[in-house]
Amino acid sequence: WMTNTVLPAFVARRYRGARVVALSTGNVYGMTAPVTGGSRETDEPRPVGDYAVTCRGREQVFTHAARTEDTPVALIRLNYAVEPRYGVLADLARTLLAGNPVDLGAGAVNVVWQRYANEVVLRTVGHAAAPEPFVLNLTGPETAGVRALATRLAHHLDVVPEFTGEEPATSLLADATLCYTLFGYPDRTLGQLIELQTRWITEGGELWDKPTKFQRRDGRF
Repeated sequence: WMTNTVLPAFVARRYRGARVVALSTGNVYGMTAPVTGGSRETDEPRPVGDYAVTCRGREQVFTHAARTEDTPVALIRLNYAVEPRYGVLADLARTLLAGNPVDLGAGAVNVVWQRYANEVVLRTVGHAAAPEPFVLNLTGPETAGVRALATRLAHHLDVVPEFTGEEPATSLLADATLCYTLFGYPDRTLGQLIELQTRWITEGGELWDKPTKFQRRDGRF
């Protein structure tokens, strides 16, 4: 709570009037069926768990600054950024190589190349607005089933995937059409990210011990 709500309040007060791009998360949305394409920026937030609730609190803090201090604000709802050392693909690859079953609890996910995400964050500065903040979903265009992702990774890693749990009817997904309209599509496809991840891990690349816990549905990270 301190990091996600109180500290942003200090930042908003200290830099009142300055352009602010505040990173949030797609976790502020509720679960949706994959066939819908995911939550849109106009959807009502339905956060579950302390992490999502406090991230929604951070959004509200900066929204208050936009409305009361005329601070131009952009809120970026990100999920899930990946690069070879960290992210959903790294989590899955590590699980597969350890011979452990892949948890299907998340159902499906969106992932986006970290470099593209960084670029979008910087370019969004010019879209910050007041008194109503500019809101942007930031994720990849593909809705990927966890089973399908693990199967593709396993093929490149030359292992046989095992699974546990059941695939739910809904998942934490976002529709980032507005992002692609403004900034273009990511420069790496999902297939390229999978190949990059498996090449990195098989060549002994560094992995960070920071699991995303993307499989959790109760908001307890």
